[in-house]
Amino acid sequence: MSDCLTKEEVLHVARLARIEVTEKEVERYRYQLKTLMDDVEKIKDVKLKTEERLIAPTDEYATLREDVPGNMLDPEEIMKNVPESNGNFVEVPVMIDE
Repeated sequence: MSDCLTKEEVLHVARLARIEVTEKEVERYRYQLKTLMDDVEKIKDVKLKTEERLIAPTDEYATLREDVPGNMLDPEEIMKNVPESNGNFVEVPVMIDE
């Protein structure tokens, strides 16, 4: 197996992370990302003492409070903090292409 990722793989990861990288950073990340991915692969080799799945790291349960309705927020005040809107609707970027 190679000791670094390809330039295309690094650019693909950068695209997924929605970050821009320079050519210099691509060269540096080729090795760093490969090292990181190799370390993550090692986790798969860890032998567990039990096959039982861990749902939470402790046996403690969350303390829940009673759900009590409160006062409604003013829609006009809310819309002042929204970057893009259409009437009373908040516009968000498309996340899934059809």
